[in-house]
Amino acid sequence: MLVVVSIALPVFGLILTGALAARYRLLGREVTGALNQFVVYLALPAVLFQAMVHIQPAHLANGGLLAAFGLGIAIPAILSMLLSRRRGTPLGNSALQALSATFCNTGYMGIPLCRMAFGEDSLVPSVITMVITACPQFGIAIALLETDRAGAPGIRRIVVRVGRALATNPLLLSPVAGLALAMVGFELPLAVDRFLTLMGGAATPCALVATGLMLGETTERFQPGLVARLVGLKLLVQPAVVWVLAFHVFTLPPLWAETAVLMAALPTGAGAFILARLYGREGASTSGTILISTVLSFGTLSVLLIFLAP
Repeated sequence: MLVVVSIALPVFGLILTGALAARYRLLGREVTGALNQFVVYLALPAVLFQAMVHIQPAHLANGGLLAAFGLGIAIPAILSMLLSRRRGTPLGNSALQALSATFCNTGYMGIPLCRMAFGEDSLVPSVITMVITACPQFGIAIALLETDRAGAPGIRRIVVRVGRALATNPLLLSPVAGLALAMVGFELPLAVDRFLTLMGGAATPCALVATGLMLGETTERFQPGLVARLVGLKLLVQPAVVWVLAFHVFTLPPLWAETAVLMAALPTGAGAFILARLYGREGASTSGTILISTVLSFGTLSVLLIFLAP
């Protein structure tokens, strides 16, 4: 329980700090947009690039981990999409709802939590899950958002717009660039590595405070039923799917399976809010899901760690 509190409480505290700053107008309303731009274009790309450039390419060939964690994302995401589309929700909004229901807080909360619970040996599988979360998951969400925004004017134009959006998105380019350097065995100079560490260190507080600022500024209230559905998919369905796949379907080292389950059980990450803010959609439901899932994860992660942590 103390492990969970020591990680989750600061995360929630940063969101609350942003909300209070907005509520009492300590910062101007333009700060939220500026913080998001900083995170999207500078701080978070530094984190993703640095994580990928240090990874061993052979570790990415672990098909069991990729399949277990990837299907753990895909199954609840598809369920969310089906439910929202049945209610007539636009494709882009449905994609953001699915992202809120499956986007794990891997970098901000997951990696520190895994290192405290399982030790340094959990770093490799936890970084791989972070890459799965950041790269293909963001890519699919952006593709669906761009397809919806294009208004279906023709398949060629949609492909061009989606391709351009993906090719210019720093949250996708940075891990790809890092992986490319890792594949050729390039080692970052110490000064560059420290620069990325300093820049990336700002990603967590800025993203979480920006989430709180949006919570304090918005006049739109989230729908309790929708947020309850998204939180249920995130905290219950997603880790349950990964548990079954990691322990009973695919052959994984026990530590890797435990790490995958713990990462899947994390609350919704601030990256989902960043994308929602960038496209101007589902801000209330996304921030509500982040807030509620983070609060409830105190209990769900505590129970899970009883069974997983040594």
